[in-house]
Amino acid sequence: MPDATPLRPDLLIGAALIALSLSACGRVSQIGQAPDMTEPESSVEFQAMTSQGYGSQELPDRPDSAASLWTSAQNSLVADRRASTRGDILTVVIEIDDRAEIQNSSGRSRSSADKVSIPSMMGLPQRIDEVLPEGASMDELAEAKASSSFKGSGNISRRDKLTLRVAATVIDRLPNGVLRIQGTQEVRVNYEVRELTVSGFVRPSDIGRRNEISYDRIAGARISYGGRGQISDVQQPRYGQQIADIVLPY
Repeated sequence: MPDATPLRPDLLIGAALIALSLSACGRVSQIGQAPDMTEPESSVEFQAMTSQGYGSQELPDRPDSAASLWTSAQNSLVADRRASTRGDILTVVIEIDDRAEIQNSSGRSRSSADKVSIPSMMGLPQRIDEVLPEGASMDELAEAKASSSFKGSGNISRRDKLTLRVAATVIDRLPNGVLRIQGTQEVRVNYEVRELTVSGFVRPSDIGRRNEISYDRIAGARISYGGRGQISDVQQPRYGQQIADIVLPY
């Protein structure tokens, strides 16, 4: 069986350079142009609003309710206008104002001293002192001192503040009645697109009368606020620098 041909380092380097060049072509095509915005029809929200879901059918009106205020239609004065089925829309209120401050300090000190001497022991120390060099004596056989100290401190201060409102769509209704929602919002200013994405699970009972829900009542909430465009591109390190940060051990 013939041996496998070993990979040449120059070919690997060339392939890596070609891959980096192809990945940069997308950025080159955006030179002098505003970043494209995604089509709303390609989102899962649009698919949810245009498809049939759990409980999306309205209850039929009674024959005698044509002239009554107590009807199940959405245009009724007493109808519950809160989102409850797949395709319904509700407003998510995001008001994040978190602050965290952590301070800690620790200190440690230790000292020890040991001294060993034999001033007398059946006259042996005196006999030994006679043969020891000048200045040496059994009275000061050994003496040791040691000390150590340590002090550390740390301080963490962080604050996040974000106030936004975004319309989300019920994309699924679980068998237990919990609603799965997802909402996206894109705002383009000059050559920068700001993207807001929110998703999670909510209980219908947590939705307020104004068809709104606070972000802290969303289970498994995923909130993303970022952007793409010239400003975001400048803030990102180049591909070479990112690879160097991963490969280099220092």
